Amino acid sequence: MINKKVNTVQDALQGIENGMTIMLGGFGLCGIPENSIAELVKKENKDLTCISNNAGVDDFGLGLLLQKRQIKKMISSYVGENAEFERQMLSGELEVDLIPQGTLAERCRAAQAGIPAFFTPAGYGTEVAEGKETREFNGKMHVMEHAFKADFAIVKAWKGDEAGNLIFKGTARNFNPCMAGAAKITIAEVEELLPAGSLDPNEIHIPGILVNRIFQGVNYEKRIEQRTVRKIF
Repeated sequence: MINKKVNTVQDALQGIENGMTIMLGGFGLCGIPENSIAELVKKENKDLTCISNNAGVDDFGLGLLLQKRQIKKMISSYVGENAEFERQMLSGELEVDLIPQGTLAERCRAAQAGIPAFFTPAGYGTEVAEGKETREFNGKMHVMEHAFKADFAIVKAWKGDEAGNLIFKGTARNFNPCMAGAAKITIAEVEELLPAGSLDPNEIHIPGILVNRIFQGVNYEKRIEQRTVRKIF
C-alpha cells in the first residue's frame, strides 16, 4: 500500500512557491488547517491566491497571512469577521472575488471530479454573471461557472491513515471534503494519524486516492469565531 505520510508540516508544504493558488478548507474557524497556515506565514510566500470560504479573523487563520501581506487575491464567499481584510479590500491592496457560497463549493467539487464547467442559477442577473455565458434550462436562466484551477489544496481532518484516507468530524466536514483532490497536490493535516487499515472503510469520507501528503498536526487551538450563550432565567 502506498504510504502518503510525511513527518513534518515543512515536508508537507514543500513545493509551495510565490504566486501560487492554494485552496484551504474550513468554515469560519472550524476545520481550518491551523498548522499549515502557521507554516505558510513562516515560509513568507508572497502573492498567493487563496480559495477559502472565508478569510479567518484578524489574528488567526488566514488573517495571519493577510497581516503579513502574503495574499494577493482572495476568492471567498464570506469575509465579514476580518477588519484587516476589509481595509485591504477597500484600499485596493487586495484583489477580491466574492462568490455565492454554493457556487464556491461546486467549483471545488467540479475540480475534484474533473468537470471543467457547470451551469447554476445562482447569481444570474447580478454582477456575478457579468462576462459569463448564460443559458436557459427548463425555463430558468443559468450562469456557466468554471472549475477552480489550484496548485495546492490544504485540508484538515479529524482522523487519517498513512494511505491518506480521511474522516472529518462535525462541522469540519464543510469545504474540506470537496477541496480534497481538487488541486494538483492535496495536503491533509490530521489530529490523529493511524496505520493504514486502522479506519473502518464504512466511515471514511475521503479516500486516500485524493490525497498526496498527510501529516499529524499539533497544538490545535480550535477557536470559536463568535461565542453565543443563552441566558438562564
